Amino acid sequence: MKTVVAKDDHTLELQFESGEVGIYDFNPHLEFGIFQELKDLDYFRQARVENGTVAWPNEQDVCPDTLYEGSLKLANRDQS
Repeated sequence: MKTVVAKDDHTLELQFESGEVGIYDFNPHLEFGIFQELKDLDYFRQARVENGTVAWPNEQDVCPDTLYEGSLKLANRDQS
């Protein structure tokens, strides 16, 4: 994972190491356990790339394979 931008509609814009860009809809996860805290948009916007995946300050994270496989691919922004 290269970058993440948390959007106001609880989606994540992700740039993967391959250069691909995708949108991951986080809404289906917001009712489950530790992810309920992410309903707060101010907190959701604190998403960051950590150890190759997306994470938040209170240790919520998502498997990078889940993010890749579940995202709608938009483009390739690889500049290498």
